[in-house]
Amino acid sequence: MMNLKLLSLGCLMAFSLGQVSAERTYKYRVTLKDKEGTAFTVDKPQEFLSKRALERRNRQNLSIDETDLPVSQAYVKELLGTGARLVTTSKWNNTVVLEVNDMAVMDKVAEKPFVLKVKKVWVSPDSVPARNKDRKKGVTNKIEKTGNYYGNALRQIAIHGGDSLHQAGFTGKGMHVAVIDAGFYNVDAIKLFNKMNLLGTRDFVNPNSDIYAENGHGMMVLSCMAANAKDAFVGTAPEASYWLLRSEDADTEQPVEEDYWAAAIEFADSVGVDVVNTSLGYYEFDEGFEPYRYRDLDGHASLMSHSASMAADKGVLVVCSAGNSGRGAWKKMTPPGDSENVITVGAITTDLVNADFSSIGNTSDNRIKPDVMAVGVKSVVSGRDGSVSKGNGTSFASPIMCGLVACFWQSCPWLTAKEVVKAVQQAGDRAAYPDNIFGYGIPNLWQAYKELTHHR
Repeated sequence: MMNLKLLSLGCLMAFSLGQVSAERTYKYRVTLKDKEGTAFTVDKPQEFLSKRALERRNRQNLSIDETDLPVSQAYVKELLGTGARLVTTSKWNNTVVLEVNDMAVMDKVAEKPFVLKVKKVWVSPDSVPARNKDRKKGVTNKIEKTGNYYGNALRQIAIHGGDSLHQAGFTGKGMHVAVIDAGFYNVDAIKLFNKMNLLGTRDFVNPNSDIYAENGHGMMVLSCMAANAKDAFVGTAPEASYWLLRSEDADTEQPVEEDYWAAAIEFADSVGVDVVNTSLGYYEFDEGFEPYRYRDLDGHASLMSHSASMAADKGVLVVCSAGNSGRGAWKKMTPPGDSENVITVGAITTDLVNADFSSIGNTSDNRIKPDVMAVGVKSVVSGRDGSVSKGNGTSFASPIMCGLVACFWQSCPWLTAKEVVKAVQQAGDRAAYPDNIFGYGIPNLWQAYKELTHHR
């Protein structure tokens, strides 16, 4: 089966096979009927949301509701009493993911009166790839200076007026951005990231992993925004602050990764993140799991899409890649690209021609997708050795746009997340006649800033 988990082309790292799984294990998503027995209440949100998260909600006049409450710990305790092990939870979806060795344990789980449904979401593979313990040895950090502040990245920024935003002082400072991806290989050793404002890291796949020894896809995605090496490579939001969150298990392609992603974006919301970039998605899984269908592209059928749509309702601005299925049978955007009130980004060349691999819309309920386009062909990114490289895929179009959107929101802080989405759409060069290939087109965010501030 073609590997569809990561949306850039040819960016997956190759590892030799290592550890063999000794005993087959399984993970199940358990959906709960309610939140009775939770220790939290909506009138004390400071117990489960940070001060910054609450301030973001208040600025947008968004209330706290039952979906914000953590899952019932009383229910979790009872579920663990069956012998199952806790993997993760989702308060927005009211789900618990359990791991078992004996599938019969799940019969006991399903019998609980507070359990709505149970779904298998992961089966352990026969082997897992070994991680490179000597990863830093491959880092050369050979960077060639150019005669331009942005290096070769100028074009992918300038077509959106991003250089003008930066010159006006809007470089992302004060904005918190979460990157949810598959790993951030050697970010701790690559000099292009030396000036990055790092808020922290979190691995939702394996909390005990070295997030800098995992897949390199997230590193390249991050570089589109966070690289800050003058005259060599400067990204679209060089002074923003970043959370690096891993939700993608690059070893397999199974539905549990949606659960990891839901946990990641809920964490991002809880710590007060403003903007999230995710350059991954799922419509097809390993053998034994049902794929999504076109009719599922309604913003909610996919757990990941539903979570992204909910994040928008919580005041988080989500930017995601459309997918790279334009040449294949699927063609449509990949969930969570169908989510409501998010910015889904397709790929163009630097000559403003759409990439033939870029996934198209619309959603099954006929919303315009993708929303906008950005450079995703020969995008300037960091290489795994720390050099300035190039890559193809909507995976890179998304963070290029995401960083600029963060800068734009910094320039117009009175806007809500949903208002930013609409402003970015209307800034597109096809806003008057959007379609299912370009969406609203190529946005000029400097022009959008000038128009908004002029009328204010």
